[in-house]
Amino acid sequence: MSVRNHTRFDREFDRRYAYEGCDLGAVCTPDRTVFKLWSPEASGVELFLYRHDTAGPWFDHRLLGLGDRGVWSCAVEGDLHGVYYDFEVTVEGNTALTADPYAAACGRNGKRSMAVDLARTDPEGFSRDAAPPLPPENIIYELHVKDFSHHPDSGVPEEYRGRFKAFAWRDGKGRLPLCMEHLKGLGVTHVQLLPIYDFGSVDEEGDGSQFNWGYDPMNYNVPEGSYSTDPADGAVRIRECKEMVQALHENGLRVVMDVVYNHTYAADSWLERSAPGYYYRRWPDGTLSNGSGCGNDIAAGRAMADNYIVHSVLYWAKEYHIDGFRFDLMGLLTVELMNRIQRALDAAFGKGEKLVYGEPWRAADSPMEPGSVSPMKDSASLLDPRIGMFCDTTRDAIKGDCFHCEQPGFVNGGVGLGETILCAAAGWTGGVGDFKPRACSQVVNYVSAHDNYTLWDKLALCSPGPGGAVCYQEPRDDLLAQNRLAAFVCFTCQGNLFLQAGEEFGRTKLGDHNSYKSSPEVNRLDWHRAWSFGGLTDYYRQLIRLRKSLPGLCDKGPGAGGRIVEPNVYREGVVSFQVEGGGPCGELLFVAYNATGHDYAIQLPSGRWTIRADGVNADQHRPLISHGNWVTVPPCSGTLLMKQG
Repeated sequence: MSVRNHTRFDREFDRRYAYEGCDLGAVCTPDRTVFKLWSPEASGVELFLYRHDTAGPWFDHRLLGLGDRGVWSCAVEGDLHGVYYDFEVTVEGNTALTADPYAAACGRNGKRSMAVDLARTDPEGFSRDAAPPLPPENIIYELHVKDFSHHPDSGVPEEYRGRFKAFAWRDGKGRLPLCMEHLKGLGVTHVQLLPIYDFGSVDEEGDGSQFNWGYDPMNYNVPEGSYSTDPADGAVRIRECKEMVQALHENGLRVVMDVVYNHTYAADSWLERSAPGYYYRRWPDGTLSNGSGCGNDIAAGRAMADNYIVHSVLYWAKEYHIDGFRFDLMGLLTVELMNRIQRALDAAFGKGEKLVYGEPWRAADSPMEPGSVSPMKDSASLLDPRIGMFCDTTRDAIKGDCFHCEQPGFVNGGVGLGETILCAAAGWTGGVGDFKPRACSQVVNYVSAHDNYTLWDKLALCSPGPGGAVCYQEPRDDLLAQNRLAAFVCFTCQGNLFLQAGEEFGRTKLGDHNSYKSSPEVNRLDWHRAWSFGGLTDYYRQLIRLRKSLPGLCDKGPGAGGRIVEPNVYREGVVSFQVEGGGPCGELLFVAYNATGHDYAIQLPSGRWTIRADGVNADQHRPLISHGNWVTVPPCSGTLLMKQG
């Protein structure tokens, strides 16, 4: 389709051609397979069938017939499970060969789609698989499949390292590998997996030295082949992905999928080839918009783009038992679409069963469909109150600006941040600047993620000390104290909690702030470091256990921010607040942060107090012994006390 007439894709076009069915793609059973492709501008569509995923000629082909709403279809009798296919689509005299944008399976590098009887891909017991019960708090652990087990000390056999299989593997005595034991014992409630759909930035026929975060969608509804033991067989990657989810569930962890519906690996995608011009946003002059920073933007707000995304989310939730979705560059989607996704998940699984959150920003401007609203921080009030948003303001206030390595935050020498930290503690529900969440459920607090510097690297870069690699590798006492304080602040703020895998043992990428395609050795979790930084891990484990025991901090309702009372800024780097009804029996909590280099004494309200956490032990029950109810908060540490009944 010529870029000159891209404006024809308006509301009237959607009214005529939007297809609401959930059966696009190849629906495969032992008796027959029905192929359906949405291509409303096509003058002809032909199906080709192959025995192999990349090589060899087709052995059969069929002409598809045009039905209602621009849907082309045909049925092929017999058992086609494991047969590969693609389409030839002719639009305005131009013919293009395309894989199926709705495919559930594919071969290496997604070049050919595969017909798959999904019932035959379930691992043993998968029909009985269920997520753990909803936890008292959402504590999300961001993890990359390859990072998790690539290191030799992970305890995973070499042939399964960096693959889905690592999560489900046990030794001959049924014991978990070190990496899974660590994950299970940490106490987090959700594992957020960086993209696990089929992405284009890793050659599935290449070797294990390749690496990418995976924010390059190629086949949205197919697991990534490089994470499987046999990327040529489309059924293997499905089965092994399901085994991973099943294993995480069995170990008490819910699974969140990082989804990237805002752009594709290339604008010449299967979506573009099947319906030229429809699925991408363009500026008035016909050029592709680039709000993603990746060369193209999906046209969220158009009926079939929205339908595609909603049906894809539901597919992963139903077929793979995924428990939540993290939306990359959510600001490129629409408020209307995000609310629709939440409603669809609620209707299918029950209200509150599936977690939904995303990044309330975009890389650059992008043209929206008329009447659409972008789900940015300033539109939080228009979103379902359970749709969360990453709070970069909390992140930067705690540790410093993520783009300027030398700029410190509250815990490492920043100034003028006391009031901001107190706003973060209240979950921003008072409304500050352009962020006015409806409830604390809309806030996702964090201090590090896959983007930008790790927390440890950021703290090292902001602190005086030895240069070079040694500044990242040594467990310096000053950095350990700052790291513990950063975690303490984050874990005592209202809202959902999120941490990058390895943050709990000072994960370092040796100062690499954008490791999306750096080597596996830079990105992988260092399980030897997990042992040498074990004291820091213990502190995180205690914080997680403490947080779950304090319902006043787990409150996600619209009144949760109002529990934060008596906020005080005593001096630069020292603040405190109280949490009404914070304890397990409604006890009052008192929280103080001291980011200075000196002790600071604070007088508590009258009554008897128990110290529940300090800068080195975050899960204790130690009576406060003090004349006049004074508590001394040591340098670079936090204190949480609970008033005795």
